[in-house]
Amino acid sequence: MRIAYFTSQYPATSHTFIRREVAAVRQHGLDVLTYSVRQPGSHERQTPQERAEFEATWYILPPRLDLVRAHFKALLTRPHRYIRALRDALGHRVPGLKALVYAFLYFGEAIYLAERLRADRVGHLHNHFANPAGIVGFLASRYLGITWSITLHGISEFDYPAGQLLGAKLEQAKFVACVAHFTRAQAMRTIGPEHWSKLFINRCGVPVQDVQRAERQREETARLRIVCVARLSPEKGLVGLVDAFARLVERGIDAELRILGDGPSRDTIVEAIASHGVDDRCELPGRIPEEAVARELADADIFAMTSFMEGLPVVIMEALALALPVVAPCVAGIPDLVEHEQTGLLFSPSNWDALTECLERLARDPALRRRLGRAGRSRVENEFDAPVAAQPIAAKFRELASRA
Repeated sequence: MRIAYFTSQYPATSHTFIRREVAAVRQHGLDVLTYSVRQPGSHERQTPQERAEFEATWYILPPRLDLVRAHFKALLTRPHRYIRALRDALGHRVPGLKALVYAFLYFGEAIYLAERLRADRVGHLHNHFANPAGIVGFLASRYLGITWSITLHGISEFDYPAGQLLGAKLEQAKFVACVAHFTRAQAMRTIGPEHWSKLFINRCGVPVQDVQRAERQREETARLRIVCVARLSPEKGLVGLVDAFARLVERGIDAELRILGDGPSRDTIVEAIASHGVDDRCELPGRIPEEAVARELADADIFAMTSFMEGLPVVIMEALALALPVVAPCVAGIPDLVEHEQTGLLFSPSNWDALTECLERLARDPALRRRLGRAGRSRVENEFDAPVAAQPIAAKFRELASRA
C-alpha cells in the first residue's frame, strides 16, 4: 500500500523531523510519497536531502490549470462524493465570514489533492499538525474514502480555532500519533474514551550519529557560552532569557549568549539586550542551516530554552545528543526529554529567577555539566534516535498495508 505524507510546507527547516521520519519510515520498507500545500523558499533547499525531497514532492501551490480539470473530473465522475466533500468543508469550520471563505478554499485544495492521490494510487494519507493542511487532508481522505491519520505536536493545535475542530478529526482518524504524553492527554480532552485507543506515543527523532559528528572548535577555556535555538516570537519567552543572562553576568559569571533564529520579536529582543547593557556579550546570528546548528551546539557549554508553550522540541534532542547540558521550562512534552537533575535542569515557565539559578549552577559546576550531558546523550540514543523513534508509526502503516 502506498502512503502519502501531507503538510503545509515540505521540506521545512523548522520541521526537519518530518523529513527524518519520512526517511526512517522508508527504511522500514514502506512506499511513501510526499505532498505539500506550499513550496519551500530557496533558503530551505540548501542541503542535498532538502533538494531531493523538494524535487520528489507534489505541491498544491502555486495553482495550475490541472486544478480546474481535477474539479471537473471529480464532479463528473463522483458527483455525490464531490457534493458531500463540499458539505463537509462548509461544516468543518469555525463561525464567521472569514472561516466560510477559507472553507471554500480548503475544499478547492482538497479535491485537487485527492485527484492527485487517486492518480498516484495512494491508499493512506498521513498529516503532521492539525492546521489548515490537516483540514485539507481530512477532507481529501473523506472524499476518496481512504484511511487517514495525523501526528499532533503542541499547544497551538488545541487552541482556537484548530482546537475547536480537532475532535471531529480525531474521531475520523484511523490512528493518532502524539509526540509526548502531554500531547496525548490534551487530545483525550477533545474526544470520548471510546476513541482513546487510537492515540499512541510516537516521538520525533534526530539522526544521533549525524548530530554527534559535529566537533567542538572552540577552546574549553574560552568564555562560557550559552546558546538558544528558537524562532524569535513571543511564545518563546526570549526576553526572559536575556533578563536571566544579564543577572548571571551581574553575579560575576563571564559568559556570552547566542540566540539562533529569526522572527517577529527580533527588534524587541535587541532592545532588551541594549537595556541590560550586555550588547558586547549577546549575538543574534539569525537563521542558519541545519548542519551549522549542530556545530553551534557543539561549541556551546549550556543550552537554554525559555518557551511558554512547546511540543517536543527537537533542538533539545540535538543538544542532548551532543552531551550538552540543558536548562528548559517544565512545560508540555519537555519533561519527557529533560528529567530534572538527571538529564538536565527544569524551571517553572516564566520564573526567570529560577532560570537564573539553574544557569548559575551549571556555570559554576563543570562536573555537573558533564554528568547531565552524559545522561542526556544516553537518553536520546536509547529513545529518540530517528530510526527508533519512527518504529511505532511504521508499525501502524505496516498493519494497514497487511490488511489492504
